[in-house]
Amino acid sequence: MGASNGRLDDAITDFSRRRVDVYGMVKTVYTAGSGPAVVLMPEMPGISPDVLRLARWIRDAGFTVHLPSLFGADGAWPTAEGGREVVRRACVSAEFRAFAGGGTSPVTAWLHGLARQAHAECGGPGVGAIGLCFTGNFALTMALEPAVIAPVVAHPSLPLDDPAGLELGDEDARAVRDRIARDGLTVLAYRFDDDRWCTGQRFAAYQALLGDAFDGRVLPGSSAHTDPPPFFRDVVGCPHSVVTAHLVDEEGHPTLQARDEILAFLTERLSRSRPHGPAPSSAGGPGAPGRPGRVR
Repeated sequence: MGASNGRLDDAITDFSRRRVDVYGMVKTVYTAGSGPAVVLMPEMPGISPDVLRLARWIRDAGFTVHLPSLFGADGAWPTAEGGREVVRRACVSAEFRAFAGGGTSPVTAWLHGLARQAHAECGGPGVGAIGLCFTGNFALTMALEPAVIAPVVAHPSLPLDDPAGLELGDEDARAVRDRIARDGLTVLAYRFDDDRWCTGQRFAAYQALLGDAFDGRVLPGSSAHTDPPPFFRDVVGCPHSVVTAHLVDEEGHPTLQARDEILAFLTERLSRSRPHGPAPSSAGGPGAPGRPGRVR
């Protein structure tokens, strides 16, 4: 095992490792738990121990977590040098659209299929989708899949060269807006107030697209963990990963409260008391439990 700042890599021994085929494209997916499905997408530069900690919290809250391997070394602590190389490869990959004008990343079609398969296997009213950083906006794009009824967009960083941009083609943006409105969904989102990769301009763009269906919550950057792994310290260089690398696991801490809000959001929307299928129009909206005042 490697180590970073004295921290060991995660062997991921408490998850099942599966090869999932969607449209003839096969990717590794780690699964654990029982109950309704939640697709948790990794942040740059991969499935780190901090991402796995979040996955375990989701599992322990009563869900079947599906964690696809999209880039990087699974279970590794994010080093600065290794992380830069993963970012470089992802930015030139045909699967991702990292820059403005690129439209929707093609990998989201595969993620739609994963959500559909997960829903068929796990049952319940639908699927949760959580995107982090590079994959943050993917959770919104996944709402084009009818099975997805609980999207969480955490510190979305794409497009990298446009702080006010959304990683969505125009046609997909309209389709997502219409689907969110039609089925009464809420999109829960998080960022730090001084995050240079996910700015207030980006949240304003989400608000303009989705209106009151967008619940953007902003934490003070001063609350971020001050000793994240080297990639986040040296490459990201600012408070960014609200519920992973910059989370402080202390009772009452704002980042831990954000985690609890996400788990409550998933629980409320994926409750088995709802009928199988897309959420009714009363599922989302301004009355969602535990909703604090919005800050953008």
